Amino acid sequence: MLEKQIERYFCNKVKRLGGLAVKLSPAGTAGMPDRLVLLPGRRIAFVEFKAPGKKPRPLQQKRINELQKLGFKSVCIDARWKVDVFLEEVMP
Repeated sequence: MLEKQIERYFCNKVKRLGGLAVKLSPAGTAGMPDRLVLLPGRRIAFVEFKAPGKKPRPLQQKRINELQKLGFKSVCIDARWKVDVFLEEVMP
């Protein structure tokens, strides 16, 4: 499965939950995750997408860690089943 297929699946699931999966392309802040996720109940998260088995580049992992230290849920997803697990965690 391709990275963009996983991302599309994710965006469709978020939309069905009544949320937004905003594409990030921040100028001047390299390595930021692919999507800012805004879900009902003031739930905010960041998601980096990768093809199955691929890992974030060092700068991307650094940004994920920074966001986690600020208290945000920030993850890397490389499989459709991980989309479902992630959404179950943030939408109890």
